[in-house]
Amino acid sequence: MTPVWLWVAFGAIVVFLLALDLGVFNRKAHEVKLKEALGWTAVWILTALIFNVGIYVWKGHQPAAEFLTAYVIEKALSVDNIFVFIIIFSYFHVGKKYQHKILFWGVIGAVLMRAVFIGAGVAVIDRFAWVMYVFGAFLVFTGIKLAVKKDEKIDPENNIGVRLLKKVMPVTHSADHGHFFTRINGKLHATTLFVALVVVEMTDLIFAVDSIPAVLAVSRDPFIAYTSNIFAIMGLRSLYFALAGVMDLFHYLRFGLAVILVFVGVKMLIAEHYHFPVMVSLGVILGVLTASVAASLIWPVKKTHTDHAH
Repeated sequence: MTPVWLWVAFGAIVVFLLALDLGVFNRKAHEVKLKEALGWTAVWILTALIFNVGIYVWKGHQPAAEFLTAYVIEKALSVDNIFVFIIIFSYFHVGKKYQHKILFWGVIGAVLMRAVFIGAGVAVIDRFAWVMYVFGAFLVFTGIKLAVKKDEKIDPENNIGVRLLKKVMPVTHSADHGHFFTRINGKLHATTLFVALVVVEMTDLIFAVDSIPAVLAVSRDPFIAYTSNIFAIMGLRSLYFALAGVMDLFHYLRFGLAVILVFVGVKMLIAEHYHFPVMVSLGVILGVLTASVAASLIWPVKKTHTDHAH
């Protein structure tokens, strides 16, 4: 059982880093350049690894290995979000200097959402052991679906969150200098930036349905599952700005993610009969990721004159 003070300490770290990010380094809206994005990506990864060392000192080898494995899984799966973010920002014509603001608030929503998902997931598995089989089968199904799916067009306008928002308040196509809301003739309107934020949050909700079972397959410890998840998604914004321009290079990545989901799903299904050592799981996951990235670089996609939509 994790002491309450450790949860409080972790929460304080998250709040401090987010406040530093928004209040100091990104107080003014600006386009995040590659150098800055790579710097922040390194900071987030280094912070996660330092935290991992702390877990090793506090809890030992096994929990530390679980944290690292869960972190790598969530980090890999979150890369898939980047494809969707590119489409969302393009669709709503979100200027580059406002993209960080949307992703920042998107991450805060994700931090709260993941807490609910992981807490509920652990409680359900503890009470109903057979749910592990449901999660395992779902991950295998999701992995196969990801491998065989054709490139599909995403229409953010038909997002359920956007449809609900439009029933609650009027929406303007203006970005209003980076504000989420604006008044027109005395009436409050949501700007396109807020609509884009709603779609980002709904997208994370959908991705959480895949990633939370995968993380719970690695560790049933709520502290390990949650902290690894949060460190991965906290670094997603800087990773987006670092990779957004070169995502087409990683065209085989989805097959790697598909293999990882199937592997984790099978691992859950056979857990009663065979337990994969955590370091073996970590080796498989890192090996598959490395192979999929290497294959993408060795056999680049052939350019065509037709638009390629992810």
